Order: sequence, then C-alpha cells, then structure tokens
Amino acid sequence: MFEFSEIQNIYYILPLAGLIIGLFGTFLGGGGGFFFLPILTLLIGVPTQTAVITSLVATLPICIVGSLGHFHKGNIDFKVGLKFGLAGIFGTFIGASITSIITADQLKISFGIYSITIALNLVVTTWRKNRAENIKAEIKTLTGFSRNMQSSFFGFFAGAIVGTFGTSGTAPVLTGLLALRLPLKLVIGTSLLVVLSNTIFAVGAHFLIGKIDFTLVCFLTVGSVVGAIIGPKFLSKMKTDKSENKLRYLYAAIIVVLGILMIMG
Repeated sequence: MFEFSEIQNIYYILPLAGLIIGLFGTFLGGGGGFFFLPILTLLIGVPTQTAVITSLVATLPICIVGSLGHFHKGNIDFKVGLKFGLAGIFGTFIGASITSIITADQLKISFGIYSITIALNLVVTTWRKNRAENIKAEIKTLTGFSRNMQSSFFGFFAGAIVGTFGTSGTAPVLTGLLALRLPLKLVIGTSLLVVLSNTIFAVGAHFLIGKIDFTLVCFLTVGSVVGAIIGPKFLSKMKTDKSENKLRYLYAAIIVVLGILMIMG
C-alpha cells in the first residue's frame, strides 16, 4: 500500500515543479494531477499504476488549500459543485476498476487521446462564445433540466477520469462549468471543490490496488502547497473578463502538448 522510494538527484527539482503546478492549478481551477502524471511517468520513470495513486495523493493538498483560498474570496458555487461532486463519486469507482484491467501503455495512450479530445472541445466552445460576443448575439438561457443534465454528465465524466488516470479531472469539470456560463472566477473556485471531492473518493478506490510513493508525494507537495496559497490571491486581483478567452486557449494548448507527449512516451 505504502512505499518510500530511494531519493534520486532528479527528485530535487520536484518542489519547483510542484510550486509551478500548485500556482497554475489553483489559478486555472485544477489540482495539478493532470501535470503530475506525465512528470512521474515520463520524467521520473515511475510505473504507471503507482504514478496514478501517487499523483492523486499529491493532488489533495493543492485542492484543500486552493479550495479554502477560493472560499474566502467567494469564488465557489456550492449548489453547482454538489451536483458535479455527487455524479463524480460514481465515476471515480468505475475509473479505478478500469485502471486495474488495462496495461500501462494502454493507460498512457488513452490519457493522451482524452487530453487532445478535451482540448479541442474547449477550443471550439471558446471560439463559439467569442464569436457570439463579437456579433453581440443573444445567448440562450439554460433551463434547469439542461443545467442538471450537463452537471451530471460532466461530473460523472470527471470522476471517471480521476479514477482512471489519477489526474485531477479538471478538463471535463472546467468544460462543464464553462458550458453553464458561470463567471470565470466561480468556474475556477467551484472546479477546485469538485476536484477535491473526486480525488478523495478516487484515493479510496485505488488504495487497495495500488502503491503510494510517499517520498515523491513529499517532494511534490513541498512546493505545490505554496503555489496553491498564492494562486487564489493572484486571481482575485485579475480582471478576468478581458483575459478569459486567452486563458482558455492557453489551457487547451498545454493539454494538447501533454497529450502528445503521453502518446509518444
């Protein structure tokens, strides 16, 4: 269940990587697990199944600190977050069962394909939103049923991604929250809360079938917690109405690059 790997020289760059991931994770509404998995598998060479649960555990401190920071800034919609979180619980257990029956290479390729797909979806939805704003088109108000269906679908999908890949599942959560047309600050804060819920249940689902490398967890979280504290403070000072679309495109570009690396790696 638990192991402490021997410290290698490359481990000493992990606090810096954790700082950057923690900063941008809470800044963009994620726990950083999306970036932890490629670092552990491609850079450190950790076995994929061990990397999955280690990534999940390393994500928890970022989610906790980041969620508290956004809560104090009033950036969380608890009603929407509850809908995503409840659906995500079922997804995490299904995802964990998938991980136990596929090979490491299949897991990496699947993660890469998922990354590119979700990035393309984010680009398309952002382009449509930007186009509607430019021509001053009226955006239809979502009905209660439509909001509930979208929340359930993206919440379940996010949970399944967390359970399968050990990532934070941020991409489908962000996509779903953005589709509900929430303000960007609420999207980011609520996303962290949903990711925290999914990660907790995913850790529980993986606990009996995987090994947690606490040496790597410690090195990653030393920096990531500091970044998670700084992230919400930076966001509260930003005028996100002007930079929202640029942030979406930047996030999509990063996701595509990581997806390609995982497929090739």
